[in-house]
Amino acid sequence: MFRVTFIREKKSIDVEAGTTVLEAQIQAGLTPDAPCGGAGTCGKCLVRIDGKSVQACQTKVESDIAVDTMAEKTKHEILTKGFCRSVPFAPGLEIHKIHMEKPLPGEKCSEWERLLEQLWVAGGPKPLAVKPDLVLAAGLYEKRKETPDWYVIHTDEEILELRQTPGRCCFAAFDIGTTTVAGYLLDAKSAEVLSVDSRMNPQAQYGADVIMRANYVMEHGGEALSSCIRATIREMLEHLAKKANVELTDIFQVSIAGNTCMHHLFLGISPASLVYAPYTPAIREGLTLRAAEYDIKIHPRGQLLMLPNIAGYVGADTCGCLLAVRPDLKEEVTLILDIGTNGEMVLGNKEHLAACSTAAGPALEGAKIECGMRGASGAVDHVSFENGEFHYHTIDDLPAQGICGSGLIDLVAALLRAGRIDEYGKLSTGQEQEHIFYLVPPEKSGNGKGVYLTQKDIREVQLAKAAIAAGMQLLMKRLSIAEKEIAEVYIAGAFGNYMDAESAGRIGLLPPGLIDRVKPIGNAAGEGAKIALISKEERRYADELVKRIDFVELAASPEFQDCFVDELGFVEEVSE
Repeated sequence: MFRVTFIREKKSIDVEAGTTVLEAQIQAGLTPDAPCGGAGTCGKCLVRIDGKSVQACQTKVESDIAVDTMAEKTKHEILTKGFCRSVPFAPGLEIHKIHMEKPLPGEKCSEWERLLEQLWVAGGPKPLAVKPDLVLAAGLYEKRKETPDWYVIHTDEEILELRQTPGRCCFAAFDIGTTTVAGYLLDAKSAEVLSVDSRMNPQAQYGADVIMRANYVMEHGGEALSSCIRATIREMLEHLAKKANVELTDIFQVSIAGNTCMHHLFLGISPASLVYAPYTPAIREGLTLRAAEYDIKIHPRGQLLMLPNIAGYVGADTCGCLLAVRPDLKEEVTLILDIGTNGEMVLGNKEHLAACSTAAGPALEGAKIECGMRGASGAVDHVSFENGEFHYHTIDDLPAQGICGSGLIDLVAALLRAGRIDEYGKLSTGQEQEHIFYLVPPEKSGNGKGVYLTQKDIREVQLAKAAIAAGMQLLMKRLSIAEKEIAEVYIAGAFGNYMDAESAGRIGLLPPGLIDRVKPIGNAAGEGAKIALISKEERRYADELVKRIDFVELAASPEFQDCFVDELGFVEEVSE
């Protein structure tokens, strides 16, 4: 055994010989950035040992060492706000006051039956709809002796608690994204948002995208990925409750939306069925579970509500977007597009809806890009080319540390406008190094090496934009919908919120004809998770809605590859 000391974190851990420094970081409870999952291809896990910078995933511990992770506290820009239509407040969790009188001699009704009868009289569910509960029933005699007046917190099928006062009663909603997690605490009596929290998804240390994480689970088991995301949800619940000055036991329901892989990993379900053809989820129905069984510490009898998956890699996060927008109620044709490591999209109207998922890869979230980074302080988030010069902006106006997804799209579009990238994607910088374009020189950057774009980076952008564009083309073909018939394009997610639509159209990520119809809707998946709590009818309908959607499996489509190849190139700039 050798001791590894992490200098900045002031932590030490004993590991076996041959353990990589990256594995030691994970064992020590750190959250290293390893988009490639430890394959040694991204170069993002650099640490300093004995004054030398090395890749943590490729460096094995063979003696006692001191490691400088070079990790600075970074403020990440995590999107928590989203578009949401007006929904009548009619939650599945209700509170009713009842009066339990002493039974008369000769009455044959049990204490439990009398409770349900009084609850029905007060406006609750029909007695036969409520599941018998031996634990609650066993304590009713003592409760009635104590006082006849009680407040019952219940759903249509279950009684969760009897209280002497109404007290606080709350919900929590979460959107578990591949990169980030957003959480919301709501008042269960008014739907008011009491507090908001967000974190980076700790599973990123096992790989930037869902395929890497699924492969990790197939090789090492899923406990590490399930436990770390559950721990993050617990931490967020504690933070949300503290900010709102409520107790964790005042939270009775937690709803979760996430893509199919995140859904399975949270529940501890093997993603094997997603890894191998025909790429189907293990389960797609909406679920009502006991939160405590998944280490979610709220009210002891609190419920965990999982939104339904649609099919394949079109998951519960897309279901959340559908609840936020409800395209099935619209006459006009709409396109909902969630651009991330996976690009999910839904096209259609109340007559017919179709969905697909396309593997865009993590490039648009900063991974697999040499100077790429997530949206954090110092990230270049916007670039323009005007009067023969390149201009850029960084988050928080700090010296440039790298470039995030929105800045990457802008930069490629700007290079196209400047004639520095041809229609095939070949880069000609006009600078000293022909295959590397420096947007920010080393001496003006905050990282000492500059912010630049390589030929390989452009290829990654081409792969991502071609996958998304091909998916849109095939959806339109499936429904026989022309581009001009699409009235609105709803762009969900953080990337879509900050993306410049004109730049997206310039590089071919979006059809140019749709640019003026783009409407960012932010974290719509999180809004859908809220709707599932504040409207029991919307939640019930979600299961029906996802079953009505026509699913297009692009991997099985013989046309996809041809369409994908056609979309790899760029359209030449037309001078006016």
